[in-house]
Amino acid sequence: MDLSQIAESLQRDAVWVVFLNVLAQQGGLPVPAVPTLLLAGSLALSSGQLAAMLGAAIVASVLADAVWYLAGRAFGYRVLAGLCRLSINPASCVSQTESRFVRWGLSSLVIAKFVPGFSTVAPPIAGALRMSPTGFVLAAAAGAALWAGLALLTGWVLRSEVQAVIAALDRNIGSALIVVAGVAALWLGWKLWQKYRFRRLSAVPHITIGELLAELESEQPPLVLDLRGPTMVVETGPIPDAVPAEHDRLFDAVGAWPKHQPIVTLCNCPEDAGAIQAAHRLIEAGYRSVRPLLGGYEAWLGGQTAKESA
Repeated sequence: MDLSQIAESLQRDAVWVVFLNVLAQQGGLPVPAVPTLLLAGSLALSSGQLAAMLGAAIVASVLADAVWYLAGRAFGYRVLAGLCRLSINPASCVSQTESRFVRWGLSSLVIAKFVPGFSTVAPPIAGALRMSPTGFVLAAAAGAALWAGLALLTGWVLRSEVQAVIAALDRNIGSALIVVAGVAALWLGWKLWQKYRFRRLSAVPHITIGELLAELESEQPPLVLDLRGPTMVVETGPIPDAVPAEHDRLFDAVGAWPKHQPIVTLCNCPEDAGAIQAAHRLIEAGYRSVRPLLGGYEAWLGGQTAKESA
């Protein structure tokens, strides 16, 4: 089947193709929906068909978001931690996204579709934070309408150009596939480079839970920065004597702490990603002794259990 036949097939079943593609992407599969929306918009025979496509995209998006919302409501931070572990770049920890969500509130759901990575984690965060179901559905639908509507409308307005591109690709399908494969390889290479770069950053010296507990009992205890997201803090409670911190407001949390005094960063991220990232930022700012807690919050819990048993 050549591209012209694919275009004809999409034109016949555009509403279902749009619905399934958007449902798959919003469900978490690595299936881009914007190219489909652009092509579908360019093939729309009437404004009525364009409206039907938009309706299908909104329904699919809200359905997928609702599943993530209910998962977040039922399982809380465990869903967010699972999403974080699935990331090819562990440095992009969910807690950073969660902090932004808490600050932006409902409006974050409206813009979530336009922010890579945020679209998937926003619904479970909304559920974990017990956002009103009605408010969630309305905000998610508004965001989906804006996102899908812009893509479909762009395809409709530029339909002549899109059709010309399809015709050109049809004539040069071999070269087009090579270009697509090259772009995909570059994207994967970039993501793997980010992972490699994070591995290098991970070489910063850590502190073990035993060392931390001993230092907390000393005459000069370190400043402990708790980088867990608000959802987990609400679920499990604050860490005694630790200072809540956000990556976007890291230096506000440090305050007037002397740069020669020790600091410990703590998160609940895979491979201590958020704590390592924060430690590097503080070291670059001139703080002389900054160490991430090895094992993060799980290590802290284990240390408290061992302390109570002793």
